[in-house]
Amino acid sequence: MVMLLLLPATSLIIPFVFFGWRFDRPPYLTWKVYLSVLIITTIIWLGNRYILIWTRTRYPQFELVKKRLLVQSLVMLVYTIFSNNVLGYILDICGLKEHQNFPGHDQFTVVVNSNAAAIFCSLTVVAIYESIYFMNELKKSVEEKETLKRESLKAQLDALKTQVNPHFLFNNLNTLSSLIPDDPGQAVDFVQQLSKVYRHILQIKDEQSILLKDELDVMKAYAFLLKTRFGDNLEIKINIPDEKLQRKIVPLSLQILMENAIKHNIVSSEKPLKIEIFAENGRLVVSNNLQKKNQLSESTGIGLDNIRNRYSLLSEKQVKVTEDGSSFTVSIPLIEN
Repeated sequence: MVMLLLLPATSLIIPFVFFGWRFDRPPYLTWKVYLSVLIITTIIWLGNRYILIWTRTRYPQFELVKKRLLVQSLVMLVYTIFSNNVLGYILDICGLKEHQNFPGHDQFTVVVNSNAAAIFCSLTVVAIYESIYFMNELKKSVEEKETLKRESLKAQLDALKTQVNPHFLFNNLNTLSSLIPDDPGQAVDFVQQLSKVYRHILQIKDEQSILLKDELDVMKAYAFLLKTRFGDNLEIKINIPDEKLQRKIVPLSLQILMENAIKHNIVSSEKPLKIEIFAENGRLVVSNNLQKKNQLSESTGIGLDNIRNRYSLLSEKQVKVTEDGSSFTVSIPLIEN
């Protein structure tokens, strides 16, 4: 649509601005002259459009915009001048150019004006398509931010709903009630860790990513609640090097993965559930032995899809999920701080 509208208009402007053709006085603009300008303009336009597409494909990242524009400009300049002069020569042989009707224009002036017109055409192409491109990128960026905000809010709301879920409260209050008479000290620790989990959910409500160190700290509080409840039936191993603790992950991802492991697998003395958390190849890995329940509890709405969606807006690396006969593993990217 842009080409259909602007190509004829640009081809009409060029003879007036750069060569002095007129409708009302000599030198008169003829259909033959307009056709020659239209042919050259179309070839230059299409070629430069292809160069734009090629450079965007070769340098898609936003941080490579300067490099893309530099390469793009050089290639377009060479293509424009070369194609303009070659096409001009061919059309001149075919008799479609009427240089002899330019009063006071020698051959050198005509060539200079012709290349200036070609460069004007290229600049027009760049201005139009780059404006459209950056407007679309801006719109895309705004939409991604809104999507990320919605996903983050949904994750936080769902996590909060899970924590105040009657079954969750019932199980933790049951555990607490059994601790109070038998071990008051541990009961106090239990309440403090429970409070820490709630406080974390409220504190990260505006965060898109948080330090792995902070997430692990709260995850340990969550694991404390689970360990107190399940005892030796649940084994949790964490092995994260200190240098990885300053990387970032999406909030609540560890808690979600821990929760899913317990929700979907049997946890008993006959079949203890073992969960391992470790760093590997720039990723955080959460793995558990596979012992699926026959009947799954009702889904809370928090799961791998939520983590995938939030990561897709923060990193080019994807969340990886693997399952074999004995284990279920989720690998999430560690984001550079």
